[in-house]
Order: sequence, then structure tokens, then C-alpha cells
Amino acid sequence: MTTTITAPAGRHAVAAAPIPQVSNHISFRQTVANSFTMAYRGILKIKHNPEQLFDVTIQPILFTTLFAFIFGGAIGGNVHDYLPVLIPGILVQTVVLTSVVTGTQLREDMDKGVFDRFKSLPIARISALAGALIADMVRYGLATVLTVIVGLILGYRPAGGVAGVVAAGLVVVFCSFAVSWIWALVGVTGKSASAVQGISMMIMFPLTFMSGAFAKVSTMPGWLQGANKANPIYYMVNAARELMNGNHYTSNLVWSLVGSAIVIVIFAPLAMRAYMRRA
Repeated sequence: MTTTITAPAGRHAVAAAPIPQVSNHISFRQTVANSFTMAYRGILKIKHNPEQLFDVTIQPILFTTLFAFIFGGAIGGNVHDYLPVLIPGILVQTVVLTSVVTGTQLREDMDKGVFDRFKSLPIARISALAGALIADMVRYGLATVLTVIVGLILGYRPAGGVAGVVAAGLVVVFCSFAVSWIWALVGVTGKSASAVQGISMMIMFPLTFMSGAFAKVSTMPGWLQGANKANPIYYMVNAARELMNGNHYTSNLVWSLVGSAIVIVIFAPLAMRAYMRRA
């Protein structure tokens, strides 16, 4: 559809060239392409700001080593016997806590006006949010690989073999991606990056430490064992432990995957709606 603009009638009246109507509709295929482009931008941002990788590089090395030698003798009797308990737990803790950064960085970008500049581009508005979450999956994968490598260096030999370790890694990354939608919503609606980080850490630290990531839940008080039945991190830790130490596929894996799918179904639309209102 075109519109023709004509100069006022008169002796020198001139008909202007037709001006095409610009459509704001962006196809699903283009939205996906824009999202991966924005994800690539997020990876490039990490490349130029390598300090953003400290939580997925230094933390796995530091936490795994310290926890092994500090708690190994007290909880497992010795470091070697404690590693099958620790490595899956520290893997879940490291990757899940990394998902918190999603909301924090999202809030920082919005405060700096980065997303305001994206609005002037002919791209799907939602692609900036989706791209940020996709890029963070690279960080989750890096944290997973480093945690396993440090465990192997310390002497951990997963009985589940390569298949069990890979399956556990994929499950943890997927579950963390689901959790990141929660923090994306908090990031979009939060007042500041520091507030987002404070809220997310206040929630995630208790859930992680009570989940049995570092000590078996059976040694905890009864009320805490009962509370873990409603703790999603508890099922993630058990699923990762069963996969890495025996390549066993149990109800813990099912609960982890189903719970993650439910989180995505609920929080992804909420985060996108909140983002679109502000974008």
C-alpha cells in the first residue's frame, strides 16, 4: 500500500513520489535471528569485559578446592570420599548462582539506556531480552566444564562415566536457564542492579545450602528435610548426583525437568510482558 503526496494545486503543482507504508510486523523467523544476533553481542561484550567471567571461572576453582579440603575430612571422612557428594553439588550451586547475574546485568543495561537505543533499530524488541538469556547459557556451560575439570584434578572419578557427566551438565544448564527467567523478571521490574542482586542472593543462598549440595539431607533436622521437598534445587542436586555417580535416571530428574518447564511457562511470558511495557 502506498500514499501519494501532491503539492498544492497551482501553476507549478508537482506530484511527489509515492511513499511506501512501513510495516512494524517482524516475522517469527526474523525474531529468532535477531535474538541470536543479540546473543552474539552478549558474548562479544564478555570478550571485551573478561571480568564478567570471574564468577564462572574463579568461583568454580576456588569453591571446589576450598570446600573439598575444608569439609572433606569432617563430612566425608577424607577428601576422596567426599568428592562424589561435593562435585555434583558444587556444580549446581555454581551454575544456579550464575543465573542471578542475568537479572543484574539486564537491570544495568536498562539503567544505562542500552535497550532504549535498541528501540530505534528495525529489530524485534523482545530479541534484546531473549539474546541476553541465550548468551548467559554460554557462561553456564563454561562454569560446568570448569567445575568438572577441577573435580577431576582433585581426584574425582565419576562412576556415571562421560554419559552421566554430560547428561548432568545438560540438565543443570537447562534448569539454570529456566531459573534465569525469574531473575530476568526481577531485573526488568527491579529498582536498581544492587537491589536485584540483593533479592536474588537472599533467596538463592538458603535454597542452595539447604538442598544437600554440600552435606546429605538425611543428616539435617526433620523440618528441614521436609522443607526440601518444596526446594527445586534439592531435586537438581539429587539428579546431578545420581547421573554423575551412576548414570541413573530417576524421579529427581523428572521433577527437575518438569519443574524447569513450569518455571519457563510461567515466568517467561511475565518477564517478556514486563519488558515490552518498558521497552
